[in-house]
Amino acid sequence: MSEMPTTVQEAIEACRRELYAAVLSDTLDRYGLYDQSPRGGLRLLDVTKPLCGLARVGIYMPVYHDDEALDVYGEEIDLVDSLQPNEVPVLACHGLTHIAPWGELLSTRAQVLKAGGFVTDGSVRDARMIRAMGFPVVCSGTTPVDTKYRGKLALYDVPGRIGGVDIASGDLVFADEDGMVVVPAARILMIVGEALSKVRAETTVRNELAAGETLRDIFTRHRIL
Repeated sequence: MSEMPTTVQEAIEACRRELYAAVLSDTLDRYGLYDQSPRGGLRLLDVTKPLCGLARVGIYMPVYHDDEALDVYGEEIDLVDSLQPNEVPVLACHGLTHIAPWGELLSTRAQVLKAGGFVTDGSVRDARMIRAMGFPVVCSGTTPVDTKYRGKLALYDVPGRIGGVDIASGDLVFADEDGMVVVPAARILMIVGEALSKVRAETTVRNELAAGETLRDIFTRHRIL
């Protein structure tokens, strides 16, 4: 059995190796963090490519023109170029689902930098190419429409909200085919450690169920269901 993580990077590796969104959500509930799964239909672009990493939050705003002074792509280029391994750009678009702030080329740069994936409550484009790359993406859907003349990353590394969930740079984001959860930065080691204990105990429960024991007896003994 693997040891418990003592660093955030070890926690990320343990999440990828052993955890899933539901057990993280259950563990967050245990500590009174009841609203950590974004709503609004956010889903993995490819459910076979789970996403895990540390958020880098950006805030999008609508615009209606582009010129040298506005520099519509400027802040997003700077954010992507600054990514460290296992970081995940999280772009809060606040209903701008008609535009795609992310596509193949940004995915390529982020993948080279060993980013953990990409998240937005907006849309993405170049979906076929991103799937072929195997780069994890969570989004509300797809569209061919670029952000030029329509939207701009205004701020990054500031607090944001996505799908009704507060999120800040440094928070852990994890997504699989069930959905996405956000673990506050200050709670990462505690939540991941508790989730690992739970999922390892569930292996015992699964074996006992397979051996024919009743749900009632097992729940009474382990308090896990």
